[in-house]
Amino acid sequence: MLLIGTFMVVLDFFIVNVALPSMQHDLHAGTGAIEWVVAGFALTSAVFLITAARLGDRMGRRLTFSIGLGVFTLASAACGVAGSPSMLVAARLAQGVGAALVMPNVLSIINVTYAGADLPRALGIYGLVMGLAAACGQLIGGGLIQANVAGSGWRACFLINVPVGIAALALAPRLVPESRSERQTRLDPVGTLLLTAGLTAVVLPLVEGRQHGWPAWTWISLAVAPVLLLGFVSHQRHLARHGGEPLLAPAMFRARSFSAGLVTQLAFWCGQASFFLVLALYLQQGRGLSALDAGLVFTIMAVAYVAASAQAPRLVVRFGRRLLAIGALVLASGHGLLLAAVADVGVGGSIAALFPGLVLIGAGMGLLLVPLTTTILSSVETKYAGGASGAVTTVQNVGGALGVAITGVIFFGALHGGYAHALELSLIELGALLLGVALLTRLLPASSNR
Repeated sequence: MLLIGTFMVVLDFFIVNVALPSMQHDLHAGTGAIEWVVAGFALTSAVFLITAARLGDRMGRRLTFSIGLGVFTLASAACGVAGSPSMLVAARLAQGVGAALVMPNVLSIINVTYAGADLPRALGIYGLVMGLAAACGQLIGGGLIQANVAGSGWRACFLINVPVGIAALALAPRLVPESRSERQTRLDPVGTLLLTAGLTAVVLPLVEGRQHGWPAWTWISLAVAPVLLLGFVSHQRHLARHGGEPLLAPAMFRARSFSAGLVTQLAFWCGQASFFLVLALYLQQGRGLSALDAGLVFTIMAVAYVAASAQAPRLVVRFGRRLLAIGALVLASGHGLLLAAVADVGVGGSIAALFPGLVLIGAGMGLLLVPLTTTILSSVETKYAGGASGAVTTVQNVGGALGVAITGVIFFGALHGGYAHALELSLIELGALLLGVALLTRLLPASSNR
């Protein structure tokens, strides 16, 4: 049941990419709404992850997991019947909250249920399920849209979660053991509010500003965002000094390797969700591919990802942090090859011209994604392991939301020159970001051993 919940959440983050053009056409949605469908899910997931883990410690991890699964299932149904862009975006925000309740508690349940040699095996299966969900998301989405069961079209990408979620909820009490922390943890509602407000103040104007001509409120929001985020940092330090339980313990950030690791993680994830978004729009709206054909193109990248990620554990032992730089450079090279191909064929010509770049992109992701997280966490004292894991996952989601907002400004702002031109400019930005990731890896610990 835990893996079903994990598969649903991860799949839903990726499955939506090939459905975006159909959603936009069917709901007459603007580009801002389309960005919010992706960024909103990442944003609400990010700000509630650590709070959700604490709720599991207090209320019971199975109970919190089940509540999250229920919220996610209901929100999926709301997405599937959405009659307007605003309703769809609101439902996606709710899905993000459900995902935040599910994901950290899955890991907590695994950690308290399995021990010894069983724990690495369980975590390995968990990672495999996440990878399969990410790799198959676009293809499954394309297949569902192409099948168009009962005229559902893109709505099937969300409605499929409903029967699966109901079945998982019914079986969870019998198959998932209940557990809670022996120590009563405290929530941090003020910290959660400040973090939510600060991140929203950044993402909202970046998503909405361009299409509204950058009115005064967008600049005011961007100016207020640092104040709110600094307020969050100050509040966390205050709680730590006075015996409270901050969302992010300031002591973790005293290690330069951890702080630099989070910045590296943020930069890396800024490019992931945004790349999937702009590539899907280029393939479907630019080249006119069907959702299924677009999903098959994504599968080329997914196969390379799975192959490279299978070798990554062995390679990271041999190369240490150098593998992270190699992965970032391979990924950047893939963006370069894809840029050259798009510049050559535009929105016509053979789709095969894109394949070499996509293979390198998938391979680079496989070499970088899991080893980066492992290397960051290995630099943290064991007593901060739980908080550090929450921080890393939160930064992943924050990066996804910010990346969609920033790359969206570039891509949609360049659409007057056509989809190929917009993708080319986006790939230049994403490639430069990855070169920055390669440089940042120099600040990480040379070995992954704690």
